[in-house]
Amino acid sequence: MVVLDLFSGAGGLSEGFFRTGSTFVGHVEADSHACNTLRTRTAYWTLKNENKLDIYYNYLLKKISREELWDQANVKNSNDVINSFIGDDTFEDITKTVRQTLKDKNIKNVDLIIGGPPCQAYSLVGRARMQDSVTCDPRNFLYKYYVRFLETFKPKMFIFENVPGMLSAANGKHFNDIKIAIEDAGYHIEIKELIASDYGVLQDRKRIIIVGWKKNKRRKYYQYPEFETIEKKYLVKDVLEDLPKTKPDRMIEGKGKYRTDTNQYLIDSNIREEGFDILTQHETRMHNETDLKIYKEAITTWNKNKKRLCYKELASRRPELINHKNTTSFTNRFNVIKADTPASHTVLAHMAMDGHYYIHPDVKQLRSLSVREAARLQSFPDDFYFEGSRSAQFRQIGNAVPPKMAEQIAKKITSII
Repeated sequence: MVVLDLFSGAGGLSEGFFRTGSTFVGHVEADSHACNTLRTRTAYWTLKNENKLDIYYNYLLKKISREELWDQANVKNSNDVINSFIGDDTFEDITKTVRQTLKDKNIKNVDLIIGGPPCQAYSLVGRARMQDSVTCDPRNFLYKYYVRFLETFKPKMFIFENVPGMLSAANGKHFNDIKIAIEDAGYHIEIKELIASDYGVLQDRKRIIIVGWKKNKRRKYYQYPEFETIEKKYLVKDVLEDLPKTKPDRMIEGKGKYRTDTNQYLIDSNIREEGFDILTQHETRMHNETDLKIYKEAITTWNKNKKRLCYKELASRRPELINHKNTTSFTNRFNVIKADTPASHTVLAHMAMDGHYYIHPDVKQLRSLSVREAARLQSFPDDFYFEGSRSAQFRQIGNAVPPKMAEQIAKKITSII
């Protein structure tokens, strides 16, 4: 199956299609750090298919540089990853590059287009933060370029993902405009809201998944695919238990660093296979003493009473810990990852700013999640390496489609096509 990936991010959605053996003719992404991550992951899959993963593992162990990895995997100068904003000035160049890649790989057609435009202008949080400026945000209209790609490459199907808020943005006008534009391009669409926890991810992440088919006079009826769900039999603690305990502002990497062997959840979800022993990016951010005291209050409140810490209540009980004058808005600004529940709350890109919403449940560690822990909650495998600064890594993780959910989507779409 030949796939073109638009607005790729770090490649959470494309990871699912890599697992089903898809061939990519382009990952188009504006963020340079995410593009570097995509190129590194493309190197992983290239080397895996050639039985040369020892080269990739040498990179994880810092025995070779990133450039050496890319060079040995022959991805350094490839056009599989296109670092470009999608707009009027770049559209023709991007399509020309994709056509050249099709020619180079001796492929005639694109079977599937996947991806979704950045969601800040559609999300409820983004709208609240941006207020009136959200109405003229250019990201509202990036879907038009998605439609132009459909018109240009005419794939059999497409997968368009976004946040649930897309349906209500501008009182539904944006979604209605999207639907009309796609139908005018010759595609029928079906839409559902999917929850990541139904597909092997220990997170209550909701995503709108639009599935589109090229209209065909011989096929008048289309039905939304039944993606295979996965039985919920694990708890959030299962995704954390083998990682070494740590403190704020620490980095733990290398061989022999896991506390225990892997467990069945990590194996089932493809996060850590048996025998894999290279830990990377178990890096935590620094916290000030006041925040650590609040974290302790938050963890204790949950562990003892199964209640979230209310900032307003904290203000009356421990006024010396209050730094914000406003204690009536965002009263849930501190949140603990609930280890004894079947799914955590949603991992968001905002965790690049601070860790207050993602406090580790162990009061003895007293910190927010590490990069690797956040990646695991999104179901990224431990051999998935995120390029860029720590903030860039958190942002890539928070913006991604969980790979395990993407895998379940990819399996069904592959069988249909």
